[in-house]
Amino acid sequence: MKQKLLLLLILVYMPLSAGIHNLTLHRALKLLDKHNLEIKIAQYNAQMKKYEQFAAQGYDYGKLDFSFMALRSNDAGNVFGFKLQSREATFGDFGFSDFLGDLGTMMQGQQLDHDPLQTAPRDLNYPDDRNHFVSKFTYMLPVYTGGKLTEYKKITKSLFEMSKLDMAKVRSIKRYQVKKAFYDIALVQSYISNLRKIIGNISKLKQIISEMKKEGYAQETDKLEVKARMVEAQSMLSQAKLNRELAYQFLSFLLDTEVSSVRAKSSLAPKPKVTKAMIEQRSIDIQKAKLGLKITGMALELEKAKFRPTVGAFAEYGSADDKPFNDFFNKDSYTVGMQLQYNIFNGGTDEANLEKAKVNMMKVADQVRLAKKGIALKVKQLQTQIGGYDADVRSYRAQLKFARTVYRKYQEKYKEGISSISDVLIKQAKELEVLLKLLTAKNARNSKVFELQSLLNLGVK
Repeated sequence: MKQKLLLLLILVYMPLSAGIHNLTLHRALKLLDKHNLEIKIAQYNAQMKKYEQFAAQGYDYGKLDFSFMALRSNDAGNVFGFKLQSREATFGDFGFSDFLGDLGTMMQGQQLDHDPLQTAPRDLNYPDDRNHFVSKFTYMLPVYTGGKLTEYKKITKSLFEMSKLDMAKVRSIKRYQVKKAFYDIALVQSYISNLRKIIGNISKLKQIISEMKKEGYAQETDKLEVKARMVEAQSMLSQAKLNRELAYQFLSFLLDTEVSSVRAKSSLAPKPKVTKAMIEQRSIDIQKAKLGLKITGMALELEKAKFRPTVGAFAEYGSADDKPFNDFFNKDSYTVGMQLQYNIFNGGTDEANLEKAKVNMMKVADQVRLAKKGIALKVKQLQTQIGGYDADVRSYRAQLKFARTVYRKYQEKYKEGISSISDVLIKQAKELEVLLKLLTAKNARNSKVFELQSLLNLGVK
């Protein structure tokens, strides 16, 4: 019975602990590329743009269709046309039987009571029902499009390249979020560790008060103050654990994989070295702006192509009969031809669209220059902020070391009866305050470092 109960508890516990343990940042980034849903969606978008590029290239080879029609009619025009298309038309279909009958009567010297030329031929006007089956291959080929097809292929290819840049942008943002989540977890863990030490110090202080109270050197209020501080510290610890759990949930969401624990460094993230040339080479936003300018130039050429003629060629080959595919090659036929189309006047619409494309070209060129200057300014701002946080971290580290030393001294003074418990707790609160400032500065500094890496699409080192 005990063994069954133990097995049941193990089975119940397994789903709760099935997540990845001791996940490293390097492995997390690999899981991100494989499982993140937003990256997958961006990849699908890129694949669709690739197929659009293939579709545009396919227009060069023209279009071949096969059609099959099955008809039945007793309409005089249709039936006569069916026979002509099947190469089966005879003089009898023109009503010659009626005409020859009148002609024979006239040759015998007899007079007709009607004009033979006004005779309505019954075979022509009232034909029997007829089936008609047509099998046809039709091939159409654009010979010259004025450059439209060429520019359209260039545009679809560039849009595919743009979709890959969009995918790289999404991937860069997700990598930033994963790296930040890792360092957030490390900082929260550091905060929890320090809180536990503080709670341990409070427990020691509580024990000191109990011993001093026995000797008559401590008051009941001292014990109450320490108890209140203990409750406050434990509340902060519970909140920190909830924040850590939230960070794990967010990381699991990013990776689309349950993560139970990570192996994260609590140190500061390395600051990347950035050069002016690197900004233009690595920034995805600048690359997208440049590619957008190229696409705008292609769109301008597309508008110019509207002022040129288009030439197309076509060919048809097929066969028709009153039975499907009957005597196909004896009744086959073909048609070939070319068509030239040239727009002479459309109310000035093409001219207006061409001027609009020229203005858009100038606008996008300025947007590229703006993107370069904007990204360079953003990089400078991030570097300045990182430098400021580095100074804050150095300052808070020194303050924390001093605050801890002061706290220990006041704790000794309290044992000697020189200071009050309130002074000791105030110094401890100061230590906690500086600790929070240090961890906040580290977190803000790491966030800016990862933002800079994301802005320049830099990898993990």
